[in-house]
Amino acid sequence: MKARIALVTVLANDVPKMKQFYQDVLGFTINSEMDGYVEFENEGVRFSICTRQMMADITGCHESFNEKRTGQAFELAFPCDSPEDVEQSYTDIVAKGATPIKEPATMPWGQTTAFFADPEGNIHEIFAD
Repeated sequence: MKARIALVTVLANDVPKMKQFYQDVLGFTINSEMDGYVEFENEGVRFSICTRQMMADITGCHESFNEKRTGQAFELAFPCDSPEDVEQSYTDIVAKGATPIKEPATMPWGQTTAFFADPEGNIHEIFAD
């Protein structure tokens, strides 16, 4: 095994709703799709959304994938070109339906960062150095 991530899969209860969000609000283009699974075009790491049930069926771990999730399990971070781009992007994605979490602010480490949530409550960030 190589210590390198090749694919990030978001497990979801409602793949069609999540697909629409990631496509229409965040601007991802669909690369491939089947019932319960969608993969988006993405530079570098492959990015997909899959139903919890499909993952449970594939792995045979029904209890693990179907138990109710609580709390934040992961975060995706999307780079912007500048602090002004963070502000504009945040305004745009909230207007398109993202749930606002924290407006753009300069963080102690120097980045401008803002937080939003997708339809299943996963909190993600946009940032600029």
